[in-house]
Amino acid sequence: MEFIESFKQRLFASLVPLLLSLAATGAAAQQDAERFPAAAVRFLGDELPAMDAAVADRNRDYFEEAMGRMLDFSDSWGFRTRANPALARYSMCTAAVSDYLVVGLCRFKLSTDTCTPTLAPTFDTNLQRCRELAARGTP
Repeated sequence: MEFIESFKQRLFASLVPLLLSLAATGAAAQQDAERFPAAAVRFLGDELPAMDAAVADRNRDYFEEAMGRMLDFSDSWGFRTRANPALARYSMCTAAVSDYLVVGLCRFKLSTDTCTPTLAPTFDTNLQRCRELAARGTP
């Protein structure tokens, strides 16, 4: 009898995190995808000036905190985990959100294979296209 109670407790303990994870993923996936470009532009509108100031001040600490904010934003919309496939049509916005920190770090003149000559122009193009979508309010 003790074995059965122990088994039930372990089963319950292992299912709770899984169920919470599924509930969070489902909630993220149910956000209205058509609002994503505007949300991405607002997010980047807040982050880019702070990033520019961090680069000017040579403040690398900003990037650690900003990474957390970017991951939270990504998770809330479900594009980092691909839980929201409706965002696929807004790839320019997901790319802009995903790439802005790399672009900022590359402005520190880091020597890395990631800092290619096309990175910043591609980011700028994606950001502009995302802003255009957000301004139209339609896909």
